[in-house]
Parts: sequence; C-alpha cells; structure tokens
Amino acid sequence: MQSALERRQEILEVLCERRHESVENLATEFGVNERTIRRDIEYMTLSYPIYTVPGKGGGVYVSDGYRLGKKYLTDKQAELLEDIAKGLEGERLAIMQSILNTFKEPRRR
Repeated sequence: MQSALERRQEILEVLCERRHESVENLATEFGVNERTIRRDIEYMTLSYPIYTVPGKGGGVYVSDGYRLGKKYLTDKQAELLEDIAKGLEGERLAIMQSILNTFKEPRRR
C-alpha cells in the first residue's frame, strides 16, 4: 500500500504533466476516496502552487509556469532583478522581464 507522502508526490507529478485534473479522476486513479484526495490537495497547497476551482469545468490545477524540479529565483534574487530592471529600457528591459518570467516562482492564484 502506498503512503500518503508517496501518493502526494505522484499527484504532483500527474498535475505537472496534465496541468489540471478532477478530484474524481484522481481518486479513481490512486484507488482512494475523494475525501482523501481533497485532504491531499489541501496539504499540498501549503508547499506547491496548486489550487482548486469549484463547479463545472473546475478541478485541481497547478499554476502556469510551475514545473516539477525546475529551479526558481529566491524572493530576494527576484527583488534585486526587479530593482535593476527599473533602470533598463527597450530590449534590455524586455530581456530582464523574460528572465524574471522564466525563473521567478509562480504564485498560487
């Protein structure tokens, strides 16, 4: 039998690959009830940019730009680059914004 930690890691991998999934499908796939998946997701939102959307077309989502294993800038690194960007113009500003968009950790919605 799979531990909660192992199941949560696999759920994160599934979400990073599919970008969104329903609680019902996750429960079926992992052989647990929907309440267990909801608890797993609630726990995971504390550490990962995962969020839920209620209603038709809703489900469990991972924030755009988040990839498992991808390295991100720390908050201080991002703040420094944002301060530097204030003094840039044109193409250099666009390049800096591109760096920030690529490496700044996505925030939960």
